Amino acid sequence: MKRRVFLAAAAPAFLAACGADNIWASDEAVRKARFVSGEPPSITLFTVIGIPRGEGGHSALMINGSQRVIYDPAGSWNHPYIPERHDVLYGITDNYKNFYIDYHARSTYWVAEDKVYVSREVADLAIRRAEANGAANKSFCAVASSAVLRGVPGFQGAPSGFSPIKLREWFRTLPGVESKHHRDGDPANNHDVLLRQKDGTMTGYRR
Repeated sequence: MKRRVFLAAAAPAFLAACGADNIWASDEAVRKARFVSGEPPSITLFTVIGIPRGEGGHSALMINGSQRVIYDPAGSWNHPYIPERHDVLYGITDNYKNFYIDYHARSTYWVAEDKVYVSREVADLAIRRAEANGAANKSFCAVASSAVLRGVPGFQGAPSGFSPIKLREWFRTLPGVESKHHRDGDPANNHDVLLRQKDGTMTGYRR
């Protein structure tokens, strides 16, 4: 699910092969966007799931450690206030988290949010692994998300492969996982959702 319109080495080299984006925000942009959440450290798996067949459309990780980021391999969401480096999105406040979910949840897809609480050290390791993973090629979202998780204590059993559904099924077996479902009846028009988000408002968002 990737076509960007906006502005190391634990993963296999092919993840940064042709077709991957090479977006690299400046140090200043990343520094200014940094957001520290008051919530406990955690790793969250987002899975975009088709309606009505239940097929997996996308996988991404939201990691809350010394800062909160979204690792969105081969993803398509962007916002002018959110800097990106090779699929890592910085400055994920609650508002931008909602933007991200709203973009994916529509009449043809719903979004599963599965969260596991971890130590700050584990969360920060996950952020570093996401940063080192490089830009993922199109359709490699589950592959890249799994590659990040497998090097993190407690997540070493993450399955390899291209299926977001299989990754979610495994993630939900982890101890203490908390799950939410996000549904939205908006038409399947991501371009209009992006335009609506540019002014910083979240009109029509529902959990």
